[in-house]
Formats: sequence, structure tokens, C-alpha cells
Amino acid sequence: MTLYRQLLLFTMILGFLLFIGVWILKLQSTQQFLEHQLEAHAQDTATSLALSMSPLVAAEDFAGVETMMNAIYDRGYYKEITFSDIQGEVVSNRLASLEIDGVPNWFIQLLPLNAPGGTSLVMAGWKQAGNLYVESHPGYAYQSLWSTFAHITGYFLLTGFIVFITGSIALKYLLRPLRRVEEQADAICRREYTIQEPLPRTRELKRVVTSMNKMTGRVQEMFEEQSLVAEKLRESAYRDPLTGLGNRRFLEAQIDGTMAGGDNVAKGVFLFAQIQELQILNEEKGYNAGDELLVRSAEIIYEILGSDIPHSIARLTGGDFGIFLPDADKADGEKVASELALRLTGLSSEVLSFSENVCSVGGIYYNNPCSFKELLAKADTALAVSRHEGPNGWYLESADCDEDQPLQGKLWWRENLEQSLAERSINLYGQHVVKPGAPNVPLHMELYSRITIDRKREVPAGIFIPLAERAEVITQLDRKVVELMLDTYHNWQDRKLAINLSGTSIIDPDLVDWLYDRLQNISGSDLDIYFELSELSVVRNLEAVTTFSRRVKELGHHIGVDHFGRSFSNFGYLKSLQPTYVKIDRAFTRELELGSKDAYFFVGSLRSVAHSLDIKVIGEGVEKQEQLSLFEELRVDGIQGYLIEQPKLMTSKF
Repeated sequence: MTLYRQLLLFTMILGFLLFIGVWILKLQSTQQFLEHQLEAHAQDTATSLALSMSPLVAAEDFAGVETMMNAIYDRGYYKEITFSDIQGEVVSNRLASLEIDGVPNWFIQLLPLNAPGGTSLVMAGWKQAGNLYVESHPGYAYQSLWSTFAHITGYFLLTGFIVFITGSIALKYLLRPLRRVEEQADAICRREYTIQEPLPRTRELKRVVTSMNKMTGRVQEMFEEQSLVAEKLRESAYRDPLTGLGNRRFLEAQIDGTMAGGDNVAKGVFLFAQIQELQILNEEKGYNAGDELLVRSAEIIYEILGSDIPHSIARLTGGDFGIFLPDADKADGEKVASELALRLTGLSSEVLSFSENVCSVGGIYYNNPCSFKELLAKADTALAVSRHEGPNGWYLESADCDEDQPLQGKLWWRENLEQSLAERSINLYGQHVVKPGAPNVPLHMELYSRITIDRKREVPAGIFIPLAERAEVITQLDRKVVELMLDTYHNWQDRKLAINLSGTSIIDPDLVDWLYDRLQNISGSDLDIYFELSELSVVRNLEAVTTFSRRVKELGHHIGVDHFGRSFSNFGYLKSLQPTYVKIDRAFTRELELGSKDAYFFVGSLRSVAHSLDIKVIGEGVEKQEQLSLFEELRVDGIQGYLIEQPKLMTSKF
């Protein structure tokens, strides 16, 4: 248990004991007071009633005696009134049951009230005629005691709550120096050395903080001395002189050495980060500007990795960086890749990059031994995918490394893509977009295409689309996919369908005219199509996209913007394009889960701008409940991801 909780608990225990003590004393004093009041009340009534009854007893008017006793008894303040003659025989008696309204039985049993009776002589002239006994009813006394108990308890509960809140705040303030000391210790473990200033005013805490600051400085000196010796020994052979990171030789040695360890199962992640348009920057602003960009990029990469997971970093050549994460899993790789893309993108705001497109990150995660060359080749393919997705993107794929299998390069992909298109080996998968908080209320279903390679292996669009663009067959592929949808949609229950188109297809007049004719042929049907284009395609081809949007809207269909937020383009094009919705890029979904205030602010700002233009906002890549909760909190219009639904097969071979 933390010191803060111990102190807070100790304070609350003391307060509780104080409450119990005061509560007991107050109830005891009230109980004694009420017992005295009951006794005095009974005696006064017995005396006055006996005096009033004496003339009636002397005249032997016992009916009058009964009437007088009934008048007193009926007031309800008395439990018993008994008149006995001189021999002790009861002449008249009134006795009430002990029923108390509004007071719990457990309270009556816990605090019994002793109500002594009062006795007085009844005279007949100068002779003693009998005795009168009166006992007060304790009901009103119990009600008064219960009211006192309730008020005291309520007061102390309110006081305790106030003390708890103010005490917790005060303790947090007083213990801040200790929390900073803990942060200092954690920083030392990360090889970060911070000095805590200003010093606390409390004498004991001031001594602790001063000692911690001295130790931090001394540890820093010791580490710097040891590091200086070690760095001088290896930097000449394994270090990049510009960025201070490892070089290609260093990274290759690290990877091949790790893979050679036969005692461990080979598993990890390899990332390939590439700074874009570095050559143009060197030509336009000089090599100093390019060097500054590379140095800042290296600093950011190092800061992101820190010491959370084992890693090796190297500048391979030019603007290419290799990052090796041995023993990391897919989640670790995605976390690092997304943060790399996000942080390196920020260099654009520092006016270090030539354009907004600062970087692309590609990578693989593997489960069996891979050589450095295999990792680099496969990561290069993933890098091509991330570049296609838009500026500042990232992409990870799995890798099965086999020393006997040739590397799959551009030529291999081109041949297999052309073969798949010729054989029409295309499958469509569907995944619903739903309302937050209402997973059973779909907004529409997005279609994903997959092709079959080597007549046996199915490849998702994220891999083959960029390669299809480089092979200049993307328009053929888009046409095949649209044909498949239009020819088979009547077999599906959903009629609101979203399908992706490439920017290359949008600027192809032949394909646009063909698509427009096909849409006219199904005019009047219940099919509602949402054509999705990546933000990069929209920004680069805004005029063509706007024209295309106007034509499809005339036929009752829609336009959506996918991967929104990957570029730094302003929101101005949304006003002219007026898409039905924009999809927040999954990188921000991940950043939201990680608690990024920038991502939270971005999504909130986008939602406000989009809603003012009557544009819906959809969050994609929702795979965890935390992400769903954040999107619900941000009040987006739709969500999509594996948490909601896995993509399901809609068609087989076309």
C-alpha cells in the first residue's frame, strides 16, 4: 500500500474513532436526560392527579375518578396509571402497550430507556384512601433520541466526507516531492537524469530530495564516464557519424547474431523507416538541411524506443533507417511503427522537411529465423504498401522466411498480378460500419477485395494494391472489383455498400465513363454505393474527384474519404467536396488508446468541423474496448473494426 493511502486510511480511522466516541457520549447524555425527564414527568402527574382525585374519593364518586383518570391517560403520554386502595387492591387501572412508531426495533434494543414511575397518596379528608401510580410512555423519548442519533450521524458523515476530500487533496500536495523522487528513480533506469527543483519546504522531505538530486548527479557522472570509454571503442566501426546511431554493418551483425542463437525461438519485428524526398531537400536547401532532418529523425526514433523493449537501430543509407526489435510481438511492432510515423510527421511543423510527406514506415513480424537480407527485402515490400496508403503512413505484414525460397520482388508480383487478373481470381469480403453503442445498427458495409496468388494463397488488398499501381494494372483491378459487386449484390442482404477506388482510376476518363454507365443501368434499384478514396488521392486529384463526386451524387450515390488525417492538408477541401463521411485513420485510433492528447484534440476538432458541414465521422481500426469507449466519448457517427465484426466472405472466384 502506498504511503498516501496509508496516511489517508490512518486519518479516516482516527476520524471514525473520534466519531464513535462523540456519538456514544452524546447518546448517553441524551439518554440520561430523557430518563430524568420521564421520571419527573410521571411524578408531577401523579402528584397533581392525586390531589384532584381526593375530593372525589372522599365523596365516593368513583365514576368521577374513572373519568379523571381517562382524561389523563387518553393524552397518550403515559404507559400506566393505577389507583389502588389502602390494602393494595387495584381500584382502577389503565395500561398501554409499548408500541413506538418511527423508531427501528434494533435501536430500541440497543438503547433501552429506563422510565421510573411516580407514586402519590390519595386522601379522603384526613384519611389515606389509597395510592396512585403513574409511569410515562417512552415513545416520545425514543423518537427524540432517534432524531438526535440521525442528526449526529448525518453531521459526522458530511464532516467525514469533507475531511476525506480536503485531506486527500492536501496529502497529494504534501507528497508531491516523494512522487517526483520516484520519477527520478525511474528516469535513472531509463538513463535520464533529472534534478528536482524547487526543493520542498518540509525539512524531512527537503533532505530526501537533496540527497536524491546528489545521487542522480553522481550516477550521471559515473554512467557518462563508463559510456565514453565504450562508445569510443565501437563508434569507429559500427556507428553512423552523422546521427550517432548504428550503421548497416552494426545492424546486420546484431540480426544475424540473434538469428544464430539456437537456444531461442526466432520471433520479432523489423521496421524500415524511410525519410521521403531527402534528395530534393539537399538540392533545394543544401546538405546541411538534409543532415539536420536526419539528425532530428534519429533523435525521435531513439526517444520512441527508449528502454521499453530490446532494440537495435541503424541508419542504413541516405534517409533509410532500420529498426530491429528481437522478441517483440505484433502489438509491439504496431505500437512502435504508428508512433514513428506520427512523431516523424511532426518534423514538418518544425520546417525541417521539404514537404508534408515526411516519412513512410514498413515492417514485418516473423516467427522463424530470417536473415538480414530477407528481412530487408520483405520490409521494403511493406514500405511500398505504406507509401501507397498515403504520406506518413505505416504498414506491417507477416513474413515466412525460408532460405530455399527466392525473394519475391517486383517482377514476381507483376507476373502473379497479371495472372490473377487474367483468371479473375478475386474474392470480396464485407465488414459493417455501425453506430457507436449500437453494434446491431449498421450504417453500411465496406467491401474488401482479395486475390489468389499461385492459385492457392489469398492476398489482401493492402498488399497487392500498391504493387498493382506500380505494375499499371490498378484500373483493370478496380473495374473487376466493381463488376463483381454490381453483378452479385442482389444475393446479399445489405444494400448500402462501400467500395474503395484508387486515385489512378478516378483520373482515368475511360473507367469513369464506364462506371457512370453501369450506375445509370442500375438507376432506380435499392443499391446505395459509397465510393471511398484515400485522403492522399483526394488532395492530389481534387478537381477530378470533385467532378466524379458530382456525377455519382446525381445518381443517388456517395463519396467517402478514407485514411483521413495522414496528411497535413487543411479542412478546406471538405467544403468543396462535401463527402458523406470521413474515416479517421487507424493510426489515431491507436494514439487515442495510448492516451495521446493531440489525437484526442484532432478527432474532436475534426468532428466539430465535419458536423458543421453535415459530414459524418467514422473511426476505423477499432479492435479494443478502450478505443470504442473513446470514440463514444468523442461522439463520432460510426465505428468499424475487428472488435465489432470480422470481415466475412461475400463472393468466391469471379
